[in-house]
Amino acid sequence: MTGINDVAKEVGLSTATVSRALRNLPGVSSETRQRVVEAAQRLGYVASPAASVLAGGQTRTVAIVAPFVTRWFFATVVEGAESVLRQHGYDVLLYSLGGDQHTRRRVLHSHLLSKRVDGVLVLGIEPTDDEQEWLSTHAPPVSLVGARMAGCPTVHIDDERAARTGMQHLIDLGHRVIGYVGGSAVEPLDFSTPRARLQGYRRSLREAGLELRPELETFGHFTIEGGFEAGGELLSLPERPTAVFCASDEMAIGVLSAARERGLRVPEDLSVVGIDDHQLARYIGLTTVRQPVTQQGQIAARNLLELMQRRRLDPGPSLPPRETLLQAELVVRTSSGPVEADQSVSGERAT
Repeated sequence: MTGINDVAKEVGLSTATVSRALRNLPGVSSETRQRVVEAAQRLGYVASPAASVLAGGQTRTVAIVAPFVTRWFFATVVEGAESVLRQHGYDVLLYSLGGDQHTRRRVLHSHLLSKRVDGVLVLGIEPTDDEQEWLSTHAPPVSLVGARMAGCPTVHIDDERAARTGMQHLIDLGHRVIGYVGGSAVEPLDFSTPRARLQGYRRSLREAGLELRPELETFGHFTIEGGFEAGGELLSLPERPTAVFCASDEMAIGVLSAARERGLRVPEDLSVVGIDDHQLARYIGLTTVRQPVTQQGQIAARNLLELMQRRRLDPGPSLPPRETLLQAELVVRTSSGPVEADQSVSGERAT
């Protein structure tokens, strides 16, 4: 069985240098590291994770904690982060909370992460005060996407502004009865995104002098199926909306399906706008507010790598955390259009 001594002999270096090169540690030139990696691959040598931990105190593993990995946004962020981490020799340990509070506590408020990984990437979850205290005291470095935690870098978009961008597009088209499909009425994992997007919807109505009507607000749980059900509710109202704004493209896809099932024309009878720019959006003509999803994962991973390196080199106080705000932009396609003259405008009632 090939060992590290065989690799060291092959390249004419010490085992310590070979070990540092394979673990991507500082103090080894890129040329030497490449030579060692090629020799290890040629000889079929695979470093033992346990040995790596004993030798350098590193697991070469990063935990990614996501509320749901089956949803497009989180899956795409994970893909972006994993691509960066893999390039730097890190494996990913993925925790999907599945909307379960017990699982959340087990992951974010216990020693489950403290000895198993070198860093933690948290997606879309606002850590509670207790969780922040625990993670700051016991966990390795933490980086976030779409959430904030004291002392940790984060990358996100302005979710309220993104919602207002989509809503303003519909208002400019003449729509006055606009339905909303968002997250759950009670978010079990305390997401900040659904609250901010709902706030953007409501604020847009108020600023346009339109009434906030509770029956026009529905919840699609950020899934296609949920969007379909929510869309059905809105389109069954005595005064159905002329447009629906959705807090995600997946829910918007569901609303489009509900409209099609009822024989409604899009956008002549119903305009639909989402947020994300899902990979299917362009193919179904969905107007959306595009956010750079993959880039958020990549930036968060780079932030985490920087934190981990700083801790290895200087375990003392680190630099102030970095907050990266990315821009979202309106992408107009065929699912949105001006309100037709014969459509009801009875919803145009000032608050």
